[in-house]
Amino acid sequence: MLNLDRVRALCAVADEGSIAAAADALHVTASGVSQQLARLERETGAQLLARRGRGVRLTPAGELLARRGKDLLSAADRAVAELAGLEGRIAGRLRLGSFVAASRTVMPAVVAGLRAAHTDLEVTVAEGESEQLVPALMQRRLDLIVVDSWDQAPLAMPAGTRTRALHVDYADLALPAGDPRAGRVEVPLAELADLRWAGWAHGTVFHDWLVRALRAAGVDPHVDYAIADFGAHLEYVRRGLAAALIPRLAEQPIPDGVTLAATVPVLRRQVSAMWRADDDRPAIRAGADALAAAFAAR
Repeated sequence: MLNLDRVRALCAVADEGSIAAAADALHVTASGVSQQLARLERETGAQLLARRGRGVRLTPAGELLARRGKDLLSAADRAVAELAGLEGRIAGRLRLGSFVAASRTVMPAVVAGLRAAHTDLEVTVAEGESEQLVPALMQRRLDLIVVDSWDQAPLAMPAGTRTRALHVDYADLALPAGDPRAGRVEVPLAELADLRWAGWAHGTVFHDWLVRALRAAGVDPHVDYAIADFGAHLEYVRRGLAAALIPRLAEQPIPDGVTLAATVPVLRRQVSAMWRADDDRPAIRAGADALAAAFAAR
């Protein structure tokens, strides 16, 4: 009989691409993962991994078992959840994922509420951008995710998923206090062609969103400072080096020397919970309810 912990280690290597990355995802040591995989090979009588340079790759047998293993792990989670349901409990694992701002401002309250209400439920959180979280959900590496979709850069919602609207967020324009537009309640984006910008790295959704939003207003932005942190963006603004667009959900403290203004047009995003349509465990419903309550309490 297959040991599910060993199957989980193999699936983690398949998903993460290496033993070290799998160990990080499973919160164990790399040597522990290697030992589990060696035992799994003895258990199955098949070679599951082959050396590739300094790393490893899955053999055809390993790829087959990893594919089937994900089904086995899902079935085991369902069995645990259904057994708990017979007793009116919610149990098993709930692997949450969230984009950065929500993971730092909302998810701690969500996890605390879930663990207090459901002591037999194991809850974990992984942080990533929405475009990274959706594939992880579809590959069954996450169970329930919080994603954002900007009006100017909408997120593709794949087939086979369900969503629940949680929150509508807005972005404000951050300007140096010495800028002639500073202090205004709202500023048209079309007036900002003379500015340099602090934003996220090229290829990220936040970078694409900033560029699309400004180009739609007739501005071709120069993103001179590409840093994945809104606090750093505000520091560049404070020093008079750039402007920035700051989502309100990020809850960044606004330093002296920086002013905020609403934008024209409004920059808005929809925040939603997403899960697979074939996963109807009570833990999923409990997680979605906890997310909705946490956002509503803001």
